[in-house]
Amino acid sequence: MAISPTAEGFRAAFRRPSLTLAEVMWRWTAGATAAALFLFGLFEYLNALPVTNGELLFLRTRHPYLVGEAIAHIFRGTLNRVVVAGLLSAFLLGLLWTVAASVGRIATVRVLLDYFRRDVAVNGVRSEGELEVASRASMSDGRAPLPALLRLNFLRAAAALAAVFGLAGASILAGFASPDTNPQPGLAFLVFLPLAALVCWVCWLLNWLLSLAGMFAVRDEENAAGALSAAVTFCREHLGPVFAVSTWTGLAHLIAFVGASVVASMALAFAGIVPWRLVVAAVVLLTLAYFALADWLYMARLAGYVCIAEMPGALAAPLPPAPRPVPPPLTAPPVQTTIDRDEPILSDVPNLAAEM
Repeated sequence: MAISPTAEGFRAAFRRPSLTLAEVMWRWTAGATAAALFLFGLFEYLNALPVTNGELLFLRTRHPYLVGEAIAHIFRGTLNRVVVAGLLSAFLLGLLWTVAASVGRIATVRVLLDYFRRDVAVNGVRSEGELEVASRASMSDGRAPLPALLRLNFLRAAAALAAVFGLAGASILAGFASPDTNPQPGLAFLVFLPLAALVCWVCWLLNWLLSLAGMFAVRDEENAAGALSAAVTFCREHLGPVFAVSTWTGLAHLIAFVGASVVASMALAFAGIVPWRLVVAAVVLLTLAYFALADWLYMARLAGYVCIAEMPGALAAPLPPAPRPVPPPLTAPPVQTTIDRDEPILSDVPNLAAEM
């Protein structure tokens, strides 16, 4: 019986809402911590800014140049401490995200493996022998997948940091096309745009591959290098189904993003009519709903990948056997109903057959 990994992924996300809840919990925990830390640091930075009497005098003049110089001098007051605090916060947030992502992936992938090995496979997709092997694999007590996932997620964070440096390098290279002696901002933008797109594409590809490798770190209890090798082999052997799952979930994510953007812009259009607090609350609720839907689509995509890995033989309907050629029917020779007058034995001349 043929199955669609995309449909099975969406069905698993519908039937197991706890998967989306677990994904939302660890993602939103890291996101809420980052947002709270950013707001707290911003308020502390603004409260710690020193304002001298000379800067107040420049601000009271209301002259654009003097006001700009005063504001720049004020913001440079504690900039060194802000940079150090930002680097330390980014390191701690990266550590928190790495641990939370590793623990969350172990929980979600194990639930998906149990779902496809028990609830779906018993419907006749797998044979009894394959079910027994899958059961033994699910109860194996090999190495813990947490160290491998920690390494893989650390590589994902490193890839994101490398993308930031790559974008900075792209801006520097684009600046060479627009020197101060002959400024050409349009040419600099045309140089920066493809470089930035290349950096973002490479970062996205590495992040996707490392995220897919986490599934094999849990499923096959591989180390980081073995999980990466298994992910590459998985993509090479099942390129069509993997591309189909990624495409359909990506299109659904794009539709959700466009819909949320349109609704948010409509809410902002009423900013001059309704109270601004109501508009802000509506935009925040809409953003949270979009993030929840994005997490649900991610779980549907991950479930599709698990389906491909667990049921490779049921992804396409087996071709029917070629019909055997039917031999032509054997026909008996026609029965002769007339008498052959030339037959010697029937001649009326006596002893003619003996003479011949």
